[in-house]
This record gives sequence, C-alpha cells and structure tokens, in this order.
Amino acid sequence: MTKLEAYFHTDWAAMTATDWFGMSVTVIIFLAMIWLFYWVFNPKNKQKLEAHKTMPLEEDSSDPEKWHGG
Repeated sequence: MTKLEAYFHTDWAAMTATDWFGMSVTVIIFLAMIWLFYWVFNPKNKQKLEAHKTMPLEEDSSDPEKWHGG
C-alpha cells in the first residue's frame, strides 16, 4: 500500500451511524451542487434567470407597515 492509499484508506466497518449520515449528506449536497451548476449555466435557462436578475433591487409595492406587524 502506497502512502497515498494509506492516507485515504477508510475502515467502512468501523463507521458509526453519525459517520454514515454525514457522508450521505455530503454526497447528496455534492450531487445537488453539480445539478444546480448544470441548470444555472445551461443556455436554455438564460431568459428564465435573466428575468429575475434585478429582483433584489426592486422596491416592494405592498405597504411596509404590514411587514413590521403595525
């Protein structure tokens, strides 16, 4: 076994439920990020995303007092 193989060796039988949960969440988030990057950078979604690019800069047209409970 080389040093690199020894460094990345995992004892699968010794993993606890918490280890498995953490690994599962990490893999799921990784796959979700790959899908999200594909979706965002896909040219056919450009118009859909461009329509919302100024959303944070637009003023809310509703009464601001409703948002503050007044």
